[in-house]
Amino acid sequence: MEDSYKHRGMRRSLVKILKTKGITDNGVLQAISKIPRHFFFDNALLGHAYQDKAFPIGEGQTISQPFTVAFQTEKLEISPQDKVLEIGTGSGYQACVLVEMGANVYTIEYNKVLYERTRKFLPKMGYRPKFFCGDGSKGLPRYAPYDKIIVTAGAPSVPSSLIKQLSVGGVLIIPVGDNEKQKMLKITKVEDKKLKKEEFDYFSFVPLLGDEGWGK
Repeated sequence: MEDSYKHRGMRRSLVKILKTKGITDNGVLQAISKIPRHFFFDNALLGHAYQDKAFPIGEGQTISQPFTVAFQTEKLEISPQDKVLEIGTGSGYQACVLVEMGANVYTIEYNKVLYERTRKFLPKMGYRPKFFCGDGSKGLPRYAPYDKIIVTAGAPSVPSSLIKQLSVGGVLIIPVGDNEKQKMLKITKVEDKKLKKEEFDYFSFVPLLGDEGWGK
């Protein structure tokens, strides 16, 4: 796994693109500038690694578009040592961004093949979030509450389990909609039974599978 001057230059170009699209959080931009995204691609596909687009990774899943990763992460407002639950490990790229920003990351993946692949691969890059395999639509109650929760798959509605596992003052970022497109929601737990909801643009994610997602 080589990270050359050329690769670093491609990352700088990607960061410039993200800035023109409205990403302003320096922590997010610095994390993306550091993580060798091409490590997630086969050698024959390296030309795609630093384009601002999603790309298939097998098992019907994708590595998310860099702008989508940056947008969701920026809305989370990550602070160092935040306890973050990520629903949908996938390739692991989003988890790397969170770890790079100093978060304490718990990440859960529904697909066992992806879980095993990513659990073995990320430590080779130096990233060690806490990996779990299971139904992320129900969260990870064993380690709750969480300061931040990020869902990287499209949900039909906001899972009540995730709201319960959010600490007071915590933030949940989740795309909600149908199988075609989802609206990005930011839900802040102002008090134990008081939520603040903000809505942003539409995105297109793979479906959130599980009991509180699209079923099995």
